[in-house]
Amino acid sequence: MIIRKFSGKKNFVLNVVFLVLIAASLVAALTIAYNFTSRYVYDEFEKKKTEVVDETIRPYNDFFQNKIPEISLYQGYLDPSSALKFSKTVLKQFPFVSRVIFYDTEVSNHKTEYAFRVNNLTIAPKSIAQFYRKQPDDSVLLYNINSGGRPIKYINEFNRVSVKLAAFLQSFELSKSTLSDESLGTFYNVTNNRVTFMNIPREEEIKAFKQLMDDNLKKSPVYQQDVLSFLLDPAKLRIKNIHPHFYQKIAIIPLTADIIDIEPEQVSTEFPLTGAFSSYKLHFTSSSDFLSDEILRRFFPLAVAILMVYGVILTIGFLIYRNLNINNKLFKLQYDFVNNLTHEFKTPVSVIKIAGNNIRRATQLTDRERLHYGKILDEEADKLNDLMNKLLSFTQIENQAIKVKRENINLEVFVQNMVDTYNIKYKDFQMEYTIRNVEHFYTDPVLLGSLFQNLMDNAYKYSLPGKKELVIDIAHEKTDIVFRFSDKGIGIPKDEMKNIFKKFYRIQSEYNQQGSVGLGLAFCKELVNFMEGDIAVRSRLGQGSEFTITLPYNYAG
Repeated sequence: MIIRKFSGKKNFVLNVVFLVLIAASLVAALTIAYNFTSRYVYDEFEKKKTEVVDETIRPYNDFFQNKIPEISLYQGYLDPSSALKFSKTVLKQFPFVSRVIFYDTEVSNHKTEYAFRVNNLTIAPKSIAQFYRKQPDDSVLLYNINSGGRPIKYINEFNRVSVKLAAFLQSFELSKSTLSDESLGTFYNVTNNRVTFMNIPREEEIKAFKQLMDDNLKKSPVYQQDVLSFLLDPAKLRIKNIHPHFYQKIAIIPLTADIIDIEPEQVSTEFPLTGAFSSYKLHFTSSSDFLSDEILRRFFPLAVAILMVYGVILTIGFLIYRNLNINNKLFKLQYDFVNNLTHEFKTPVSVIKIAGNNIRRATQLTDRERLHYGKILDEEADKLNDLMNKLLSFTQIENQAIKVKRENINLEVFVQNMVDTYNIKYKDFQMEYTIRNVEHFYTDPVLLGSLFQNLMDNAYKYSLPGKKELVIDIAHEKTDIVFRFSDKGIGIPKDEMKNIFKKFYRIQSEYNQQGSVGLGLAFCKELVNFMEGDIAVRSRLGQGSEFTITLPYNYAG
């Protein structure tokens, strides 16, 4: 009796423990599943915004890539009347285009008022017209060369496109048979809320323009070109919320706008727009209750699946318990059975615990997290790759494995290309340059480009917001050519000046959080030495720095 009573109590305790474990593991599984679903929803809230941005910006991409190039079909022979027809289709098809400015352009070597002139080349507007929705008839023509007038208000944008065309012509080689894809960007000028496009000239016209610029010819024929400038209104972009179950509200706001009136129970995220709208961003907001509803909607089928699994487990437990009662008459069998049953209990409980741990670990190894980690690994791989390349360059320089491949460089074109590249990369980077007493420099463009890239990167990274400015001064002084890079950055302490050109040395300060490994300036130093030049720096803490590179002047005219 005592043994039976002890055995019964033991069975009762085991049953209670089993039920407690089942209940605890069920709660744990449901909690883990809910947390997993919650994290998934919030991850999707962050990730799906890119798809919304892509859909929202798709009309702009269609406008930029497909509609604007149609101008080239007219081969430069648009007039205000035909430009009006083209503009009406644009204004109707793309609501975010608020106004179109048309420049009926002439290219020749004639001297013309309000013309952009380089050497012997003249690029001048013959007439300027504007088109917009619901405009009166008398507001179409803004300027006509025959009736006079002052197009000062509209000439700046025209000049910007003319500058790009002139720079392209200066570097264009008459021996080229076709235009490269890279050169097509010459005929676009994309700024904040504006896209200006010049009709792409035919190959024979480009060669004629090149000759007009370089040769002092007699009065030339007049070539016709079309320039259209499209003024864009980001507020008229149609936001396409293709994931309404994640985002309650989506708004277009300036990139620099700070949202200070978000309620505590709201969740928000942002994503910058591209192209002419790069100074704006999409702002996504949803209330916590809204996302909680989405979490519950996604959690419900998972919870049902978990409950069904545990229902099967409880059913199995009940059947085992009933079998124990049937065989309770035989003590030995009961004892052995209880021992075996205890072992069998531990096995499924262990499996459940392992499964729970796997689920818990799986919340850190989702596809989206792998993508996120993959992005981090990719960015770090890029940094390591950059570090390896610089280390390799150090080794090659020290072993004299690099050979200088000198070319005759047009400094104006070279510097402008560098500035254009960084203007695209960093919209808030203000750069100016001057070139004095020199036009060409006979050196290796790759090595010179590396020096520019490192110093321009440093000027941007180590300048505070609002002070990201760089002035480049190039001058021919005696037997040298001197490059000066002046910024308004955080400056360099005096006691650190002697160390900044050392390998792997980084100034320890609150501002030095740019992910640098201390190779940029050391690489510049080694490179300048290799080019038989010198590099020096002047700096005032909090006011900026000026790096001066002096190289032997070589010119092969």
